[in-house]
Amino acid sequence: MVEQARRKELKATYREASPDTGVYRIVNTGNGRSLVGHSTNLASISNRLQFAKATATSSALDQRLADDVRQFGFDAFDFEVLDRLEATPGMTRPEILQELLTMEGLWREKLGSASLY
Repeated sequence: MVEQARRKELKATYREASPDTGVYRIVNTGNGRSLVGHSTNLASISNRLQFAKATATSSALDQRLADDVRQFGFDAFDFEVLDRLEATPGMTRPEILQELLTMEGLWREKLGSASLY
C-alpha cells in the first residue's frame, strides 16, 4: 500500500512540474552559424542533439543542419539555452507560444541574421 501511495505522489508531482520553456540555440562551432528556436520543453531539444550525436543519425535534428552535419560532424554542434520563459499559472498555451515567438524574434535580432540558419 505504501508503494502505491508513493507512486501516486510521484505521478502528481510529475504532472505539476512544468518543463523548462524558452529559446535555445544550436551552435556549429566549425563555422559559427547558429540555429535559433523555441520550445516548451528545452530538455527534449537538448536530448535530440545528444541522441543524434550518440547514434550518428541526423534525422533527429532540424534538417537545416543536415549539410553542416555532413561537413563538420556531430561533435561540432553545441546546445545552449538563450532565455527561459517564466510562465505564470494563468497563461494559456497560445499565450505561452506567442511569448516564445516574441522572445525568439528578439534573439534573432540580437544575434543578426548573417550567422543564422
